[in-house]
Amino acid sequence: MKRIFIKTLIASVALAAAGVSMAQDKTIKFATQNPKGHPIVLGMEKFKEVVESKSGGKIKVNLFPGGTLGSDQANVSAMQGGTLEMVSMNSGILASQVKEFAIFDFPFMFPNEAVADAVVDGPFGQKMHAKLQDKGLIGLGYYELGFRQITNSKRAVTKVEDLEGLKLRVIPNPINVDWVKALGANPTPLPFPEVYSALEQKAIDGQENPITVINANKFYEVQKHVVISNHQYNPQSVLISKKFWDGLNADQKKIVSEAVAASAKYQREQARGLVASALDNMKKNGMQVSQFSDAELAKLRDKLRPVTAKYGVTVGQDLVKELQADIEKAAGKKTGK
Repeated sequence: MKRIFIKTLIASVALAAAGVSMAQDKTIKFATQNPKGHPIVLGMEKFKEVVESKSGGKIKVNLFPGGTLGSDQANVSAMQGGTLEMVSMNSGILASQVKEFAIFDFPFMFPNEAVADAVVDGPFGQKMHAKLQDKGLIGLGYYELGFRQITNSKRAVTKVEDLEGLKLRVIPNPINVDWVKALGANPTPLPFPEVYSALEQKAIDGQENPITVINANKFYEVQKHVVISNHQYNPQSVLISKKFWDGLNADQKKIVSEAVAASAKYQREQARGLVASALDNMKKNGMQVSQFSDAELAKLRDKLRPVTAKYGVTVGQDLVKELQADIEKAAGKKTGK
């Protein structure tokens, strides 16, 4: 009887151990709108490498670039429902979930990448991501999309007035609609997967995105002109479904968090290192590049100030002041003040 008991006990322990092992095996579906080869996807590939290595293969990561799992809005709903585990998306798009995220789309808010890094990696960025938990989303870190530029198929843009009348695709949220209207252009909100075909079919004249996005998506095939405007800087929130996150144990959460931090550092390096070569490739493929003079940039800022003021009320003046103070502090450190 004693031997039978011991054998039964051993079998039970073995089954329990197998059950624990199976419970620890996880699969993460990680989606983005950007195509393979884009710096966002390079960051995701680094995340996959780190997670699978540190977990000994017990956490697997499947990547879905190029909007293959639908629009950003569809991805957010899928994460909230627990059918998608992770996504990287423009932080400003999250204003549809938490209105304060519109602050990340304020025109001319960040002066350079180093200041943006300091702000999103610091208390402000963490505070913003904490607001998402009640929406079923956990913010783990920030990648970089970069500074946005304006393209079109109709004419070279060297003056702010050259934008008047152009039909421009914008990210589907109110602040982007309003700043395009403020320039006398016609905003057309579209999910990103629909942009190329809309440009090709001349349903819209142009769009605005960072250089690496324009190049990776081959917009140079359907756009002739790009003006370097740097009118917005986009951090990209790296999000995980709260339903999935709550099912991870402490060790798994540590692996995933550390992988996001490591991949964010790598991703930003790639994003910044690829801008020059991306711009060169766009030129080689026939795009004509123009730049605003300092006087035109000042005019552009002036036209967009009422938009910033309007949405400052929406997100709350205290939040705007907090962000501005963090930006000034980071800029001071960078310049040695």
